[in-house]
Amino acid sequence: MLRKEREITDFQEIIKVLEKCDTIRLGIFGAEYPYVVPVSFGVSLEGDKVVIYFHGSPRGYKAELLQTHPKVCVEGDIFHKVEPTAYGITTRYESVIGFGVVESVEGDEGKIKGLQTIVKHYNFPEYPIGRCKGLAAAHVYKITLSQITGKSSLQA
Repeated sequence: MLRKEREITDFQEIIKVLEKCDTIRLGIFGAEYPYVVPVSFGVSLEGDKVVIYFHGSPRGYKAELLQTHPKVCVEGDIFHKVEPTAYGITTRYESVIGFGVVESVEGDEGKIKGLQTIVKHYNFPEYPIGRCKGLAAAHVYKITLSQITGKSSLQA
């Protein structure tokens, strides 16, 4: 990280930033170019690992790429404002970047856990996932991050 003074070094603070993000972007190895796609998500700590859940179709370009290249980059950010400083104009933000491997979640129990993590992230913790008619058709993915970093420009 070039600007070390902006690095978030406390693991819990990095998780707090990730939990505040509305959307994450997945960077996936594409056939000819990198492919970046925004997804709704949920985050949980499983042991000492950060795990991100998201859902999507088991068909289509994203699904094909994830099956071929399960190693991904995850990016989330919070834009706060742009403001003038003594040195010019700057952006106040918080961001997280992580690297990990995607896998499909199998079985109703695993799907329910993943989907509950997602709806909890969006403040619907009591949503009855287990009673959803589309549960059998839902495709849930899980990313276990092997590396995560955070950055913030909130300090002047």
